[in-house]
Amino acid sequence: MQLPSPAKLNLFLHITGRREDGYHELQTVFQFIDLCDTLDFALTHNNQITISPIIEQLPTEDNLVYKAAKLLTPYKKDPSFGIDITLTKQLPMGGGIGGGSSNAATTLLALNVLWECHLSLEELAILGVKLGADIPVFVMGFSAFAEGVGEKLQKVELDTPYFLLVKPNCHVSTGQIFTDKYLTRDTPPLRISHALKLGGHNDCLDVVIKHYPEVSEAYSWLKDHGDAKLTGTGACLFLAFDNMHDAERVRSSTPTKWQSWICRGCNTSPTHDVLNQWIEQNRS
Repeated sequence: MQLPSPAKLNLFLHITGRREDGYHELQTVFQFIDLCDTLDFALTHNNQITISPIIEQLPTEDNLVYKAAKLLTPYKKDPSFGIDITLTKQLPMGGGIGGGSSNAATTLLALNVLWECHLSLEELAILGVKLGADIPVFVMGFSAFAEGVGEKLQKVELDTPYFLLVKPNCHVSTGQIFTDKYLTRDTPPLRISHALKLGGHNDCLDVVIKHYPEVSEAYSWLKDHGDAKLTGTGACLFLAFDNMHDAERVRSSTPTKWQSWICRGCNTSPTHDVLNQWIEQNRS
């Protein structure tokens, strides 16, 4: 089985409070984009989980893909089932677009089928949130208005513009941003209807550009071309366009020291689209 593992954008990110356990209460809108990693899964019968290639400075046991596979181990139909996973990366790490969470969610979805675990999407999402607050939206596979730490999801239908995605040459530490004493943590909560109509901002932006001059420079450049936004805690920034031509025109002038992509917004995860096709083909 080969599945795409898409990125997401936070169209806005409001921090509405801080919980006693240190986690933050959020409101955000998640939208998938068609920029994806690829994961290949080969079922084995050696009761082993192998992942390749090995990522430098990331022990296998700390890899979210490995952790996701371990989470499903107790639910395997056959205890001898194992898996060989090959991950082909395109999504940048530390960009705020959820690459690691997406890879973990894709692993949960694939192994639920290959290992015949027969868990519901809701059950997979509950398991996934143990590894990361972004994982449930990738498991459920629909654009969503999210609350809580990002795990309380309401399905929404969004416009699907073209996006110019830009990544400055830096890796933003999410922990550093969320522990910064100057981070805004009291944005008033919005009703979902107001959030979708009025949009919002990213409460992390000011802190990120204070600590990361590369992001500050890219944001200043990008906002000269439109309503530039930061996704998650960054480092990626994005602009929405009505058509590919305008997106390509701005991308053509993007400084070459930054990575950039043109991608399309999606209301359904590409993972689910391909997985459902695979299931139908293997039923017949």
